[in-house]
Amino acid sequence: MAIVPHTPALNHTNNPPPAESRWECRVYPGKLSHTSQVRSDLNTDLNRMTGVPGEVREEMVLCVSEMFANACEHSRSGQDPDGRVVRTLETPAPGLVRVSIIDDGTRTDTTGSLPRVPRRRTRKDWEQAERGRGLLMVGELASKWGFRPVLDFPFCEGLGTVIWAEFTLPAATGGTR
Repeated sequence: MAIVPHTPALNHTNNPPPAESRWECRVYPGKLSHTSQVRSDLNTDLNRMTGVPGEVREEMVLCVSEMFANACEHSRSGQDPDGRVVRTLETPAPGLVRVSIIDDGTRTDTTGSLPRVPRRRTRKDWEQAERGRGLLMVGELASKWGFRPVLDFPFCEGLGTVIWAEFTLPAATGGTR
């Protein structure tokens, strides 16, 4: 399996993040047929949190579905028979929830690519496009989103990509475990 285990860096005080800020990672086969399980598991994990309104929950589940599908389609996670996709969930700050999808890395054929929103489309192209809208949706629903390599070293390029989306919870309720 191409995913390299990664222990998060300790903060500046050399203390690990509080236990309640992270949930256990979930690992799935890199097959689109597992999308419903990814959604179900995220709902289960979000039920363990307080202060996550139904609308935010639905938006998170929709974005994770899209990010999972992209990992299956555009990385070795979906190409290799034993490919895997990892889903993480954390609350990096009060009132903020971050969900991430980690893939197995660059495909060996030429169809793999980094996450990106298509930019060179005319209005007519967008109206007729059957694909390429997923990250636009993530960008609209999430407070912030982005991606990074699993390991940020030049010789580790292509080992995997982490795509993440953050969602802001209503200030009055917070978002604790």
